Amino acid sequence: MLLASDEYVEQAYFFATLRERMQQGTSTQDLLVAIGHELLATTALPMAVDFMAGELRLTGGFATAMGRLPHYFTPFQTYVIAEAERAEGRFDFRIALEILQREAEYRGQKPTPQGAFLYQFEALCRNRLSYDQGLAAIAGDPIYDQGWREWILTVRRQVGLVDFADMIYVRSQLYRQTERGKRDIDKPVLFGLKEGRIAQANRRKDPLYLFSALARHLGYPGVPRPKPEDTNINLIPMLQRKVEQLDTRVKLLEEELRGGIDLARFYEKGSGVRGQGSGDRG
Repeated sequence: MLLASDEYVEQAYFFATLRERMQQGTSTQDLLVAIGHELLATTALPMAVDFMAGELRLTGGFATAMGRLPHYFTPFQTYVIAEAERAEGRFDFRIALEILQREAEYRGQKPTPQGAFLYQFEALCRNRLSYDQGLAAIAGDPIYDQGWREWILTVRRQVGLVDFADMIYVRSQLYRQTERGKRDIDKPVLFGLKEGRIAQANRRKDPLYLFSALARHLGYPGVPRPKPEDTNINLIPMLQRKVEQLDTRVKLLEEELRGGIDLARFYEKGSGVRGQGSGDRG
């Protein structure tokens, strides 16, 4: 079932705060306990977080705890966290939390099945998650009715074989109006005229263009993207070392022009090592 809006507000706060404080070096278990005290007690989230903290002590993760609370967390939320917790995976846990944060913020307002699906599917695409498992999880979301679930499972079978823009277009109100009288259409309409026009305009194009246009016009949140590593963080120390090396070379050149380089200063005092040609003569 769908939750009350205040539950989604607290979920968004929880995912955002956990993501921000993970960078402080505190253990996840301690963070869950601390954030649990900050959450609104009139919601069910504090109890869910407490259960997740207990599961974390037992298994080292909390995706399993979310999976055992299907009345509160959706299968998509559980799947995203499970993928981020996979040891062999490359899906950043902080990105996973931000995905769930933005989704919860959207659900706390006036979500639509169209916006929810497109956001969730774009999250799979941008982060290269499994279409098979991901779409199966999306289909289990209570925001979708039976017609939506059947179509999502159809997308699951046809993704990669049929252009995604075509799949949206043929289930839009625009397609229904255009093809009316030409053929018998018995499938329910899932997308409106606006979505149909955007999908028609983006056929045979990169799906990311389609997602971007739909997000602009439908108002669902943008999917967070991994930030490239900041290569400038070591730039100043590298420049300092380079300047020191150049300064040393300039000094050596100046000494050579003045009559030669004194090699004795490169040896430790008392080492007994002398420059070439300075040995004892007997």
